Amino acid sequence: MRAMPGFTLKSLKAHYALVPLFGVTVMGFSGAMYYLGRLATRCPEVGWKNPTIKTPKEHWQRYKPTDQYKFYSPTRDYSKERFPPERPKLD
Repeated sequence: MRAMPGFTLKSLKAHYALVPLFGVTVMGFSGAMYYLGRLATRCPEVGWKNPTIKTPKEHWQRYKPTDQYKFYSPTRDYSKERFPPERPKLD
C-alpha cells in the first residue's frame, strides 16, 4: 500500500507548502493534549483516588482558598487573596 502524497519526506520536498500546515497541526494537537492533561491532573473537580490508599481528606478538600488551579488568570493573584471573616471555614 502506497503512502498518500504529502505524507512522506520525498513528497513533502515536492510540495513544500504543506510543511507549515503540518507544523500548525502538530502544535495545535500538542497544545490540546497538554491542556487535557493539565485538566486531568490539576483540576479540583477530577479525582484520581486510589482505593488502596487511605487518605483523611477527599481530593477537593486538599485545596486551600489561596491555591491557584486555574489555567490562566491575568488579573487575579490567588496567593494574595483575602476573604471576609464571616466566610465559613472550609476545613
